[in-house]
Amino acid sequence: MTTAAILYLTVDEAGADQRLDNFLIRHLKGVPKTHIYRIIRSGEVRCNKSRCKVDTRLAIGDQIRVPPIRLSATVQPTAEQAPARHFPLLFEDEDFLAINKPAGVAVHGGSGVSFGVIEQLRRAMPAHPFLELVHRLDRETSGILLIAKKKRALTALQSQFKARETGKVYLTLVKGEWPANLKVIDTALAKFTLANGERRVRGVSKDDPNALPSLSLVKVLKHHAARSAAGDAASSLLAVTIKTGRTHQIRVHLSQKGYVIAGDDKYGDFEWNKQLAAHGLKRMFLHAWRLDFKHPLNGEPMRLQCELPPELISWVKGGAP
Repeated sequence: MTTAAILYLTVDEAGADQRLDNFLIRHLKGVPKTHIYRIIRSGEVRCNKSRCKVDTRLAIGDQIRVPPIRLSATVQPTAEQAPARHFPLLFEDEDFLAINKPAGVAVHGGSGVSFGVIEQLRRAMPAHPFLELVHRLDRETSGILLIAKKKRALTALQSQFKARETGKVYLTLVKGEWPANLKVIDTALAKFTLANGERRVRGVSKDDPNALPSLSLVKVLKHHAARSAAGDAASSLLAVTIKTGRTHQIRVHLSQKGYVIAGDDKYGDFEWNKQLAAHGLKRMFLHAWRLDFKHPLNGEPMRLQCELPPELISWVKGGAP
């Protein structure tokens, strides 16, 4: 084990207006997120010599004191150790870029993941000193991901997401025949932690003290009859528009209605997943397909669309891979 000394960090332009937790996750590579949240909540992390909260917004020049943290000598990944990698490009200008994130790739390092999309892009694009995630996608979700190249773009785009001014549409395949009249899911969600420390989400009543309002709109694109390639189960291809961006929102909303997502290893049907994997579907069928927003600099409406990857297309057509 190695023991670090007290660490002092100064917030620069890249960290301005970031939440404290996200700032530390970026800087403390290899430190589990659960530990980062613990030292913040215990008061061991200080901002300008005062206690601070997880969601404290930082400003340029803020001084952050981090207590000594013990790490295994073999687990100290840094952004410099991330391999350079480019991802399929959907759009790029001087302010931001949009990529097609593959399934199975985390958007950033942390929680046992040494590095993610953002660390790899920073290595691959050294000419751009400012690269920051505008939003996030689950590790197993593919599709559109925005990365800001300038602080002004990050602030403008994140403001749109926060104000729910963006249109986010996902494609997913669920078990069963989704009823055409079930178009709106307005179920509050709350986070909780399993005994092993893993984060999960569940539906709760709106008066629950931990309830977060969550709204999803569902449109049926296609029904598939039962077939051997899908484990002898009928399935439905859905377009889901999320009006709120809660953790695991689509996965929990659909599963709580009795229609689990194909390949979902947290909220899905595990036996069905095994049958699907045996026929070639080895990932979760959830894809960030379309994103409507305004350009962060000129305010012009934009629509990006990212078609399904090859490993999902055959399932849309209704045949076995």
